[in-house]
Amino acid sequence: MGTGHVFTQEDGSWLHPGKVNDLFERLVTASGLPPIRLHDLRHGAATLMLAADIDIKIVSDTLGHSDTRITRDIYQSVLPQVGKNAAEATAKLVPLQRKAEAEKAARKAAKAAKKAKAKKNRKGEGKPQDKANAQARAKRKTKRRKPEK
Repeated sequence: MGTGHVFTQEDGSWLHPGKVNDLFERLVTASGLPPIRLHDLRHGAATLMLAADIDIKIVSDTLGHSDTRITRDIYQSVLPQVGKNAAEATAKLVPLQRKAEAEKAARKAAKAAKKAKAKKNRKGEGKPQDKANAQARAKRKTKRRKPEK
């Protein structure tokens, strides 16, 4: 019957919530499950949705809350694992940042070393062969100069 009610009598009329709770308690007891209230299932469903990263607006709408702040205030910190996962995800960013900074510093140092080596080579301070060539050029320059009178 299209009454819009979740729990109804056989004729579709309204069923008192207390009767639903009583029936649920009997079913839990008969099944051998640990004590749980029907309302606890609502909390469990909301908590699992948040743990599954369902958008807070969808969870709030599902629960019939008028504002997402209500949902956050009640459910956000229920599962310790959710907080732990958030902390671990954040912590993983720190080594990545440090690694990126170390790689950048290493590239900068390598570039500076390469530049210094090139500068040394230009001055003839590099390999022994370069020194010999530089000395030979200097000697030739000296020979080309005209003696002063």
